[in-house]
Amino acid sequence: MSVLTDTDLKATITARPERIPCHVAVIMDGNGRWAAQRGQARTAGHEAGVEAVRGVVRGCAEIGVKHLTLYTFSVENWKRPADEVSALMSLLVRTTRNEIDELHRNDVKLNVIGRLTGLPRVERLAINEAIRQTRNNSGLMVHLALNYGGRNEILDAVRGIAEAVRAGRLDPRDIDESLFGKWLYTADVPDPDLLIRTSGEKRLSNFLLWQSSYTELYITDIYWPDFSQRDLFAAIADYQQRERRFGRISS
Repeated sequence: MSVLTDTDLKATITARPERIPCHVAVIMDGNGRWAAQRGQARTAGHEAGVEAVRGVVRGCAEIGVKHLTLYTFSVENWKRPADEVSALMSLLVRTTRNEIDELHRNDVKLNVIGRLTGLPRVERLAINEAIRQTRNNSGLMVHLALNYGGRNEILDAVRGIAEAVRAGRLDPRDIDESLFGKWLYTADVPDPDLLIRTSGEKRLSNFLLWQSSYTELYITDIYWPDFSQRDLFAAIADYQQRERRFGRISS
């Protein structure tokens, strides 16, 4: 049985433009285990994972995905050893500064979801500068989930709505799913069509809980540093074979 090349996979995907997901979300998991297999420190896995990010960003841009959300640092990640957290923050700054020119050349627009104010000052300034530089771009929109938690996001939305009601700016009878979505970090961003999780774990890990109610899940045993552009295309090709019914019966 012949194996499709990267070019073949890409051609297969783009032949069905109506089935290309508008929004792809990724839980980038397995960096530490990738490093452990090689007798290296966990931080080496995070460093290696940057190349996978490059490939996925380029791949999404090439085939016409509009939104890519990367689970970069969760609120739970603060519980990790201090030296690992420090290394992750340093990597975030270096990667942002190193990649911003290429992102800008390729018309990629950068955004952040999460509690950005909870990040250290240097990291916050680097991210804000990257957002500023790309704010007028109109290609692929990359959302970095930083200091992000799905439950926190829902609670922040509830608090915002409650304050608006208390101030008389909002009638409680007007609250519905559409209005609630406008109070989330992802306001004006379509819900993810496809969520990819690497390393074989089968859970959402507090990621886009509200938005993923009808998202198609793709789980792969590949550790994130080994996740290639070909693997991205394979995931999207698999997505294109699925029937999305949203509670309806099959046609």
